[in-house]
Amino acid sequence: MLSAEFWSNRKVFVTGHTGFKGSWLLLLLERLGADVTGFALAPPTKPSMFDMIDGPARCRHVVGDIRDLAAIEAAIRDSEIVLHLAAQPLVRASYLTPVETYAANLMGTVNVLDACRRAPEVKTIVSITTDKCYRNDGRAEGYLEDAPLGGHDPYSNSKACAELAAQSYRDSFLAAADIGLATARAGNVIGGGDFAEDRLVPDAARAFAASRPLEIRNPNATRPWQHVLEPIAGYLLLAQRLHADRNTFAKGWNFGPSAADVAPVGTVIDLFARHWGGGTEVVPQPGEHPHEAALLTLDSTAAIETLGWTPRLALDEALRWSADWYRLAASKGDVTALSQQQINHYLS
Repeated sequence: MLSAEFWSNRKVFVTGHTGFKGSWLLLLLERLGADVTGFALAPPTKPSMFDMIDGPARCRHVVGDIRDLAAIEAAIRDSEIVLHLAAQPLVRASYLTPVETYAANLMGTVNVLDACRRAPEVKTIVSITTDKCYRNDGRAEGYLEDAPLGGHDPYSNSKACAELAAQSYRDSFLAAADIGLATARAGNVIGGGDFAEDRLVPDAARAFAASRPLEIRNPNATRPWQHVLEPIAGYLLLAQRLHADRNTFAKGWNFGPSAADVAPVGTVIDLFARHWGGGTEVVPQPGEHPHEAALLTLDSTAAIETLGWTPRLALDEALRWSADWYRLAASKGDVTALSQQQINHYLS
């Protein structure tokens, strides 16, 4: 379980805190009493959850680029725990900007790890990658942590590269310095506050709020859907365990949903539309589309049995929470209060 006693006043350095997952992580760390320094570019979307929750008031907010090693070194200072989330996170965008994607996802990770090995107070690092870091061979069963790494598109491949870089830094520098480094791999994350383009639930919320049809590429594509609070709670639990034992937990970990929540796009949209409450229409998206894996799931047995992490929200409830959040945002309601309420409900 997450421990407020552990996190209270703990100095935590978060990269990517202005993004979707980073904004939820800020609120969760605030709830646990941590002392957070956030390091990231400006929010990647307008609107953004970070702006909606007044993110700068919830941390020591540093605008910086993970491709700038000197800037990271200046900001990390006396932090004890590092949670590295900053990335170019979109598959389709990686086809348009492959060089920038590798620069952020591979070399940005190298810069963070290199800064950590010279930061005197850093003891624990959790670097976030993705389920897509595995070489997808079309298997029906979930991928275990020792499955071969790979990735077809530049986003997925750059995250596999980041995993390899983490292994090298752990073996070459960090273990000898008594710094624990673990990597964390999660599936398709949903929840209120994601405003990125070419993501299913945000695209649906925009379409439904504007009373226009939602265009979807492939209703049969199957993904491991989970609410954003599931993996970020896993990241924090992993950091707790790693901080206490920087050998046993210094490796890669999967944080995926239960098998029942691995579902086709069409099913997800049907459930989301039902929770939205009417005025919804779904149509096929015309044109050719870049390659995307048809099936990819995670086996999270290790996290469940060894870390004590367990998925708490079934897909239907995760989509209800998401629809509630986006409907409130569309009506200019208090999404900060709703987000905090959902966090409290999740922790209870």
